[in-house]
Amino acid sequence: MQKYNQIILGFKLVVLAGFLLITTLASAQKIEGSVRYLMTNDWAKKMAAVDYLSKQAVDKMTYMIGDRGVYKSYARLFITPSQTKYEDSEESVGKGDAGYSWLKDEYNITRNYDKKTMRDIVDMAGITYIIEDSIRMPKWKILNEMKEIEGHICMNAQWNDTIKKQKVIGWFALDIMNSGGPERFFGLPGLILEVNINDGALVITADQIVLKKLTTELDLPKKIKGKKIKETEYFAILRKYMEEKKKAEQPYFYSMRY
Repeated sequence: MQKYNQIILGFKLVVLAGFLLITTLASAQKIEGSVRYLMTNDWAKKMAAVDYLSKQAVDKMTYMIGDRGVYKSYARLFITPSQTKYEDSEESVGKGDAGYSWLKDEYNITRNYDKKTMRDIVDMAGITYIIEDSIRMPKWKILNEMKEIEGHICMNAQWNDTIKKQKVIGWFALDIMNSGGPERFFGLPGLILEVNINDGALVITADQIVLKKLTTELDLPKKIKGKKIKETEYFAILRKYMEEKKKAEQPYFYSMRY
């Protein structure tokens, strides 16, 4: 009987969550402005999540990193009802943090939802790629948990990156009608305000939302030199790179975005 009651309770919670999602999305607002994200990287958890590294190798690398194992930086997403642009920020998180200036890699992620197009500029293993293609929505699985982020009630969803072997949990705002999000994560029925990759290896959380009319913030970078490719080509390059790192028994994220 107890197990039966638990099943009924679980079913009721799912129904309630679905009802809240439908009713909240019906009254969601279209906004314009920017979202600042705090990115918390945990190198020990990153290495522990690499399934082809031995425990001995993980322990050795973790020991060598020492107190530098967790570091933070900022990134910013500019949004309109139809477009988003995401890039690293030059802001410093705290005393001793260098902000974006030390990263030096090219990274600029844009989406145009009206035209269904994307233009991403990414560095991988010292090569800059310009990915220009039509948008392909990730296959998220909507879950039923909720929490508040920056004053907005959010629901979670899961997506599994089969190339990088990452479990991604995204939290999207029920009251912000925008499919954008940080990094290359998008495609949920509300703006993604938090992403958790591999149980805390990388956590990206919105910590500031500024509503304002944008002017030049969505302009594309000028004079960027790189190899223009389609997204399918980028995935092929990524798979090959991952295989090379696996054979060499090296962490793949040393020379690419996590």
